[in-house]
Amino acid sequence: LHARYVLNLLHETRKHLKQLPNISHVSTCYSEEVTVCGDLHGQLDDLFLIFYKNGLPSPSKSYVFNGDFVDRGKQSLEILIILFTFLLIYPKEVHLNRGNHEDHMVNLRYGFCAGLSMMLRVHGKKILRMFQNVF
Repeated sequence: LHARYVLNLLHETRKHLKQLPNISHVSTCYSEEVTVCGDLHGQLDDLFLIFYKNGLPSPSKSYVFNGDFVDRGKQSLEILIILFTFLLIYPKEVHLNRGNHEDHMVNLRYGFCAGLSMMLRVHGKKILRMFQNVF
């Protein structure tokens, strides 16, 4: 994606998240299920496997992602783009909880900042600041 679209996605995600309470309450009836995921750590194949086995987020398929979306793996940016997009499309069915890897100091240590800078040379610093703001 062009940096302009990434920044637009981050802006819309931030705007949406600011409207939410600090604690998310997710409930479902007995006939529905909620898929709870955690610790993707930049492993896009893991996210694709989860979606393959459980289906994509939709009005009938809720997900809770328990943080640690980034660092360690090489595809943290792609994971965030996918999760933020689903969050905006299905705000009542997709829930994102912040993990310890959504912290600037952890991002510096475990590779998200360096990976983002290498991938997005032109607007990398601006996008990284916006990611930190969303986190």
